[in-house]
Amino acid sequence: LQKGSSLVAPVHIVSEESADKTNLGFIHAFVAAISVIIVSELGDKTFFIAAIMAMRYNRLTVLAGAMLALGLMTCLSVLFGYATTVIPRVYTYYVSTALFAIFGIRMLREGLKMSPDEGQEELEEVQAEIKKKDEELQRTKLLNGPGDVESGPGNTIPQKKWLHFISPIFVQAFTLTFLAEWGDRSQLTTIVLAAREDPYGVAVGGTVGHCLCTGLAVIGGRMIAQKISVRTVTIIGGIVFLAFAFSALFISPDSGF
Repeated sequence: LQKGSSLVAPVHIVSEESADKTNLGFIHAFVAAISVIIVSELGDKTFFIAAIMAMRYNRLTVLAGAMLALGLMTCLSVLFGYATTVIPRVYTYYVSTALFAIFGIRMLREGLKMSPDEGQEELEEVQAEIKKKDEELQRTKLLNGPGDVESGPGNTIPQKKWLHFISPIFVQAFTLTFLAEWGDRSQLTTIVLAAREDPYGVAVGGTVGHCLCTGLAVIGGRMIAQKISVRTVTIIGGIVFLAFAFSALFISPDSGF
């Protein structure tokens, strides 16, 4: 009986240590993802898309379309990153660390070379893109006519309520955001993070980071878009990326986070 009881205690201790390790890994991944996404997305193209569209259309519809695109992109990126875990962790850990260092150096170089009004050029580019989409939408409306006359006036109100969530504006916000995010620095960062951190922590942290940035863009609109210094955010982002790369010197690849 004494032998049996002495064997139970170590198992209990190991399970507690494993749970603590898992929780710490999730928290570290969450903090890493949210901080990296914020410095990558503030003043980015997707930020400007949400800000400009929110000034013209229903904010809730724009926010829903943009967040669906960003949430889907985050989940896909995490899956891509998690797929690389079949490779031994020691390799993915140091490769991802090298990528963080490269991203950080590039962002610092870009930030130092930027002019103070760098964000205005991207803002104007996004405005032109949205204007082009608006013109295409208006042409489509003219071709399709004002509505289905045969359906009668009785169906007008329910149809509008239904289209409030799947309206052309929702589709436009989703499409523009998804295409702008594909291959973007924040997508590549999410993939790299998911390869070395807890994937659930990265997914939740990345989604929350996108929610904060997109929500700020939708609420603040053009005022925030014009006042944000893309140069300053880029330099801070470079420092954050380099800090994560530098932290690898003090954290073992087998530590679990």
